[in-house]
Amino acid sequence: MSDVTIIDRSRLADLAIRERATFSVRNPRSRAAYESADHLFGRVPMTWMNKKAGGFPLYLDRALGNRIWDIDGHEYIDFALGDTGSMAGHSAPEVVAAIRERISTQGGLTTMLPTADAEWVGAELTRRFGVDKWSFSLTATDANRWAIRLVRAITGKSKILFHAYCYHGSVDESLIVVGPDGEGMSRPGNVGSPVDVTLTSRVAEMNDLAGLERQLAHGDVAAVLIEPALTNIGIVLPEPGYLDGVRALTREHGALLIIDETHTFSAGPGGMTQRDHLQPDIVVIGKSIAGGIPTGAYGLSAEFAAQVLERTDLDLIDMGGVGGTLAGNPLQVAAMRATLEKVLTDDAFAVMIETATFFTDGITNIFDRYHLPWSINQLGARAEYRFAKPYPLTGTAAHAAADEELEDYIHLALMNRGIMLTPFHNMALMCPTTSRADVAAHHAAFEEVIRDLLDA
Repeated sequence: MSDVTIIDRSRLADLAIRERATFSVRNPRSRAAYESADHLFGRVPMTWMNKKAGGFPLYLDRALGNRIWDIDGHEYIDFALGDTGSMAGHSAPEVVAAIRERISTQGGLTTMLPTADAEWVGAELTRRFGVDKWSFSLTATDANRWAIRLVRAITGKSKILFHAYCYHGSVDESLIVVGPDGEGMSRPGNVGSPVDVTLTSRVAEMNDLAGLERQLAHGDVAAVLIEPALTNIGIVLPEPGYLDGVRALTREHGALLIIDETHTFSAGPGGMTQRDHLQPDIVVIGKSIAGGIPTGAYGLSAEFAAQVLERTDLDLIDMGGVGGTLAGNPLQVAAMRATLEKVLTDDAFAVMIETATFFTDGITNIFDRYHLPWSINQLGARAEYRFAKPYPLTGTAAHAAADEELEDYIHLALMNRGIMLTPFHNMALMCPTTSRADVAAHHAAFEEVIRDLLDA
């Protein structure tokens, strides 16, 4: 291990100060907009926008394809892409045309009436993900919440089982991690949980079938709700045979399986469910399938859908908790059809995945060249590095490998050089217009940042 590079923390601190000063000088209009936002909670429309390495967020002027321009006139190659929400690229022309047609010619954005496009979208989602019956929401968080209600109603069991450090939006039940004793505990920082999360949930580590079986053996788990690869704590990939083991154990213990493909959709046209021939009872997806218009959906197997519809005691029409007035609105559905039919196609995914492989190979070469003990994982069109080698196999291990100071420095230094990564982690996503030249520009900037850090 003598050839492994050690980061000089004092140099890191000095460089971070330098990059923050550069960022402040480069972006006076964004800084002024943030400082004058007195009527916004936390000075931003959503408090997570305060994940800002430079002391204030950049303010958007416009975005197109994989490019963003801020109000100070700077152009960025965008690898964040709305943290997957803009996987189709910003304002894809096909989606814009569908939105314009819906608004200007057809009208009717909130009517409480279905459109014929909804059946096309449902059929296409079935083709891609295999499950038979679909319902729409405005976010994947809502889709997860509604799926949870359905599985509890049908199974009569109260608890949902998750992977530690999973990401399913702001679903209350999912904010559970494995504690020091190997049992579940509330995820640190959980805001105002309505009840102790261990009353509603169980948890196991990714890639730990024995731990999963121990939790299922309690007999109170209605469903296991998982991302087939963790995506918000790095990309933690399943070990060979792990997902098949999850499916076998859920069946053995009478629990349903919900697979949330909201981020793992990057794996291909039907996410990991299609690519890896998974057999969930329910699939959840959101963000990316409407080209940036708020959306979510959950699909049910034919068997499970029939079980739900047979229950005459369940209020599925009015106030039963599985719907929203604006969900499935004509604008959302038109955007979903355009995105799935014309933008995020099978052919587009092939190109996006090839570009992501070029990204991954280049980062690996930089890590090797500078003897950095870091690693990168790829999931289709998505890649993310972690400050650990080998790459962690559990959410808890991936969490332990986080280095906020190092991450903030790299993100900020890249922004100062016209490159934007996802602010929450080191994720880079390719859209249909991301080119190899864009990736090469990232690698050149990234290597410059690393050389500065290592004084190489």
